[in-house]
Amino acid sequence: MSAVQPSQAPDLEAQGATGAPAPDDQAHASLSPDDLARLTDALIEALKSVYDPEIPVDIYELGLIYRVDVSDDMDVRIDMTLTAPGCPVAGEMPGWVEDAVRKVEGVRSASVNLTFDPPWDPSKMSDEAKLALNMF
Repeated sequence: MSAVQPSQAPDLEAQGATGAPAPDDQAHASLSPDDLARLTDALIEALKSVYDPEIPVDIYELGLIYRVDVSDDMDVRIDMTLTAPGCPVAGEMPGWVEDAVRKVEGVRSASVNLTFDPPWDPSKMSDEAKLALNMF
């Protein structure tokens, strides 16, 4: 799956996939372009259902999701960060993300890799998040 951006959005990829908005060269073995677009939308919706309890903006719009890989077997692997390494929910949030993504129809499994490289900063937030937090 190709990148889908709020501002500097995560890389949403299906291994060997074509996706929206910028299709790549290879066709996904098991998903039509329409199905892949629906999967992309469903994954984004799932990610947007998870909130940092200290910030009234979802983790997708905050720019905490760096990469989402979907295998041909529908295993989803997510690279994400937190707003700070000492975030009080650092031990819990990856599980919340895995749970939300597992609920997407067709997803077989979900795993989250927590990374701080590159470190998060406010420039990763979407305009929607900045507006919600009065950061313009």
